[in-house]
Amino acid sequence: MTSPGFRPTHVVPGHGMSAWEAPDPARPTVPLDAFLPVQLVERRGDWGRVLCANGWSAWVDGRSLVAVPQDPPTADGGPPARTADPRPLLARAERALNGYRASVEDLAAGGLDGEGFRARTRGVRVGVVVDGESVWLYDAEHGRWVYTDGTRLSTYATDAEPRAKAEPGHAPTQVVTPDGP
Repeated sequence: MTSPGFRPTHVVPGHGMSAWEAPDPARPTVPLDAFLPVQLVERRGDWGRVLCANGWSAWVDGRSLVAVPQDPPTADGGPPARTADPRPLLARAERALNGYRASVEDLAAGGLDGEGFRARTRGVRVGVVVDGESVWLYDAEHGRWVYTDGTRLSTYATDAEPRAKAEPGHAPTQVVTPDGP
């Protein structure tokens, strides 16, 4: 169940993250799942208190959260220009899901054994979350989750590890959990 008006500001990194009841390493709680959308509601130094869609909150290492891109401002106040078309990615997700469904049907009908099913589905990765007009799609070709409202596509989270070398104008980042290295 999603809290009314919940709009994520960040997602949990791809490896998940530890969480605490308070900004105190001695009070751990349930860890957060990878790519979980959260709303950062408070900061205390490196600590960040996040709110989950179901209303649960916890303290995390705020430096490790991945920011969700916000809608870009438009020059004239009108609707944003169209960017990447979500339809090709939707078609790829549909093909991958149909292939997986066909493999399940063959397995259920006895046309495949467990090993054949594993071989046929090895490497298949599909992810789709639909919530009204909002859709999150896993783009396996580029190793990223993208968000679309039907008109534009933007990267939401990525599988890629951070680059070791900083880009010009950006400081290098070191990820350290609040309870030590």
